[in-house]
Amino acid sequence: MNLSIIVAADENNGIGKNNQLPWHLPADLKHFKNLTTGHPIIMGRKTFDSIGKPLPNRRNIVITRQSDLKIEGAELVNSLEEALQLCPAGEQVFIIGGSQIFNQSLALATKLYFTRIHEVFDADTFFPEIDPNIWKEEDKTEHQKDEKNAYAYSFISYIKR
Repeated sequence: MNLSIIVAADENNGIGKNNQLPWHLPADLKHFKNLTTGHPIIMGRKTFDSIGKPLPNRRNIVITRQSDLKIEGAELVNSLEEALQLCPAGEQVFIIGGSQIFNQSLALATKLYFTRIHEVFDADTFFPEIDPNIWKEEDKTEHQKDEKNAYAYSFISYIKR
């Protein structure tokens, strides 16, 4: 399986506040859509709740402890292992959050698509530090703020060493 993590974080690795993104960055949303469309996405239930609906043109797999939960358009599982078993070998799969799922999948992922937002936000949820002994920067493109995007940001891809 080709397991990737896709995440956006501020300069302090903040990824959320009160189960929402603390920023609005259209370029990152477009980047996320371009990368994940047509592929399975795995997320925790809180991340699903923050999105509010299954994302179109993707297989939505939601990890939850709630055994009686039903979500139309999403497959529900009780663990990351169970979620991964649903995905065929060789398929590109994306972990899209939240922090508990990121922490569980970091050791399993082989690629990390990271959007660094060059700003600090009030956050209550964080992404772990990226260990340069484990992750090698493969590509980086920097972008300045513009009329559509209120913050400077960089798209960075890492591969596992």
